[in-house]
Amino acid sequence: MVFPFYWMVISSVKPREELLTYPPVLYTLKPTIEYYKQLFSLIPMQRYLFNSLFVALSVTITNLLLSSLAGYAFAKHKFYGRNFLFTLILGSMMVPWQVNIIPSFIIVKKLGWLNSFYGLIIPAMVNAFGIFFMRQMISTIPNELIDAARIDGCSEPYIFWRIILPLSKPGLATLAIFSFMSQWNNFVWPLIIIHKSDMRTVPLSLAVLNSQFSNNFGLLMAGASISILPMLVVFIFLQKYIVKGIVFTGLKE
Repeated sequence: MVFPFYWMVISSVKPREELLTYPPVLYTLKPTIEYYKQLFSLIPMQRYLFNSLFVALSVTITNLLLSSLAGYAFAKHKFYGRNFLFTLILGSMMVPWQVNIIPSFIIVKKLGWLNSFYGLIIPAMVNAFGIFFMRQMISTIPNELIDAARIDGCSEPYIFWRIILPLSKPGLATLAIFSFMSQWNNFVWPLIIIHKSDMRTVPLSLAVLNSQFSNNFGLLMAGASISILPMLVVFIFLQKYIVKGIVFTGLKE
């Protein structure tokens, strides 16, 4: 698992003559950043990084908030049709995502959101998995704790912000990683609705690199190395919550 990542990074700093050496060597004696300079000079990579980062962060934040609100409602509030609505949400998870592409595209086009951040962010703001995940996480919080807060006169917004969210940190961190990685790697949806070059995301820019500079192996490895860096940073900072969050979501109330 580590070796492909190492090979990608080391290939991005090898001079061209070492890249063409056979048999290939696992290190370089003359590291260079020439391919990274070429990457930012041939395409507006900084713009593509901003686009992907803005979309991924926006979707992650809204998904955490909306999924937490819905999860709290399904886990700790009793209302008419709760089980039926939750069953519908679970059922939507069984529908292949490809089925929604054409209807989603038609809606986005009619709203005038093609080639815009609205079209990239709003359709992905919340999903069934996030609601299910946070519902399972919040179900592990004792009802007695919430009842005690209500007896003390706490409002529902106060309970949500000061009790539910702090106790749901492992689940929030895990969902944040899933959401961020999903949006950062999203290729098909941006490919469908984005036609302007300045609105491209990182996966689209890598596809352009591969089509135009397929013989420049070092340049492709530099682009891949840059694209994986944000995901690596997010994973390193939040990895300790992953196992804890997944374990908690499997517990029963």
